[in-house]
Amino acid sequence: MHMRIAVAEGDGVGKEVIPPCVEILTLLLNDPEFIHVDIGYAKWAREGTPITDADIDLIAQADCMLLGAVTSVQGSSVLVRLRKTLDLFVNLRPFRSYSLTPYELNLTIIRENLEGLYSGIEELSDDIAVTQRVVTRANVERLASFASTLRNVKTVTIVHKANVLKSDIFFRDVCVRVLQEHDVPYNEMYVDTAAYNLIRHPETFDHILTSNLFGDILSDEAAALIGGLGLCPSANIGPKFAIFEPVHGSAPHIAGRGTANPIGAILSTTMLLEWAGECEKASLVDVSVKQTISKGITTRDLGGTSSTNEVAREIIRNIR
Repeated sequence: MHMRIAVAEGDGVGKEVIPPCVEILTLLLNDPEFIHVDIGYAKWAREGTPITDADIDLIAQADCMLLGAVTSVQGSSVLVRLRKTLDLFVNLRPFRSYSLTPYELNLTIIRENLEGLYSGIEELSDDIAVTQRVVTRANVERLASFASTLRNVKTVTIVHKANVLKSDIFFRDVCVRVLQEHDVPYNEMYVDTAAYNLIRHPETFDHILTSNLFGDILSDEAAALIGGLGLCPSANIGPKFAIFEPVHGSAPHIAGRGTANPIGAILSTTMLLEWAGECEKASLVDVSVKQTISKGITTRDLGGTSSTNEVAREIIRNIR
């Protein structure tokens, strides 16, 4: 399968963790074409905008995108703009234990990606600030339908706050109806209870289906249980396009030191391969990551002494 992949290293540690991902995809795919795009804080500093319409047009010409972390510019989020422009309504975040902590997690968070409190509809004055929490039937229906199509789903836990928020009664009811129509086993849980149980009984969760803000918060909690944000990949998925990126930020305080963990970015390439239907190749990358961790070849955040490049080289060596 010939693929056109847009690549943006972004800012900070993105410039260190994305190049090995490109090397892995070159190794595993049949002559992929990479479209390199310059976006992010450094572009904003030079040109006054972190991303242009021309950049988005270029990205849209690809089949999908590999994105490094982008340093936020106040009032102008690159990722939010890409999500909305490309209709990337699902944020998929898997969390797997690699024997690095005492917790056993095999959990995927399916997070709504366009609406909720991140809808961008806000008013601000001297005396009051108002943010609208937007939840639409069409968007929740396609989110729950997406959850119903995932492989290896044992139980979907719908996480909400329907005891307080009418918008969450709506969210829950739409999710329940769609999951029932697809005959998918489900349960439901208030978000505060879910946060508690994620700490006390993380092994009981399989898939969590939730709104934008709740998914954002719970995913960081899950990251802490498996060893940190450096291990965590994610995918922003729409009807025709997808962006794959590590969950972690650009981490400017460690950029250029060779201490950034490349595993989250590399596992994001695993998700890219799965999305492209290359499941055997995706499994090969996943196994290579596990082998590297089991050998104790890890960066400082995981208690190791290896550099970003040493970890990446070992993973690539295992793939070869």
